[in-house]
Amino acid sequence: MKTYGLIVADNGSDMYVQGAYDTRWDNGVLNPAFGGLKASDFEVIQLGWRPAVSATAPAAGLHTLTPCRVVDTRNASGPWGGPALAPGAERVFVVAGQCGVPSDATAVSANLTVTQPAAAGSFRAFPGDGVPSAASALAFGAGRTRANNAILMLSSSGSGTVTVKNDSTGTAHLLIDVNGYMQ
Repeated sequence: MKTYGLIVADNGSDMYVQGAYDTRWDNGVLNPAFGGLKASDFEVIQLGWRPAVSATAPAAGLHTLTPCRVVDTRNASGPWGGPALAPGAERVFVVAGQCGVPSDATAVSANLTVTQPAAAGSFRAFPGDGVPSAASALAFGAGRTRANNAILMLSSSGSGTVTVKNDSTGTAHLLIDVNGYMQ
């Protein structure tokens, strides 16, 4: 729970724990474990809280990698696969530890591709623990596949994550191919 995060909602009924479907979850183990949890087992964190993010990236050298696909939302549902990004949705992807990107990388050199967008729009990319910037990382038209190179800053918390926001009124598939990292 500490590694991937968990949302516990208490909206007037008994406390309820819910997670996104993942084939790696073993309900035979998890359901009894969750059943033993009490509200006092949790630390309350302010809703909407995000840790402070550095406004500038520290000096870093570029380390090239053989191009490698980290994210493809056309694949089966999962942390680096589907579903397509919903209209207005943000999705956090763990990049560190994938395709040779080390856990202490501060940014990645990547190619972002949109395919099968249902409506015109853009993607914004920002650190996983940051807030969306005003800058678009990739603009696109409905039904058009487009790509763009970008330097994607990773979270300053050390989780190695990047968030992508779909600023479109339709769904769109996202591909992220890394070709280097900053360290």
